[in-house]
Amino acid sequence: MAKLSAKEIIDSLKEMTLLEIKEVVDLMKEEFGVDPSAVAVAAAPAGAATEEGPSTVDVVLANAGANKIAVIKLVRDITGLGLKEAKDLADNGGVVKEKATSDEANELKAKFEEAGATIELK
Repeated sequence: MAKLSAKEIIDSLKEMTLLEIKEVVDLMKEEFGVDPSAVAVAAAPAGAATEEGPSTVDVVLANAGANKIAVIKLVRDITGLGLKEAKDLADNGGVVKEKATSDEANELKAKFEEAGATIELK
């Protein structure tokens, strides 16, 4: 039997159905005693350990401060909410932006703090 290159193996997998690929994985488990999916899962935490903190955070308005009008304008610009909804968010607090990147969250926090609001990143 001729030795197949890794590229040839991948090309042949692209032509298979999911059921056929599952059969290949099961045969690999039997033949080599290794679960290929377990290897991929075990490798993931090593990469995750290099990250610093969560990749996304929620930007939460805790307190609008004294300059509510500026905060309401910011809320409207960021969320696209109407005037009433933005005012309610400024009055009662709540999530301004969900799943923002760390950089984006820090930018938003700086804008809100400049307007006098208190922001929490969760």
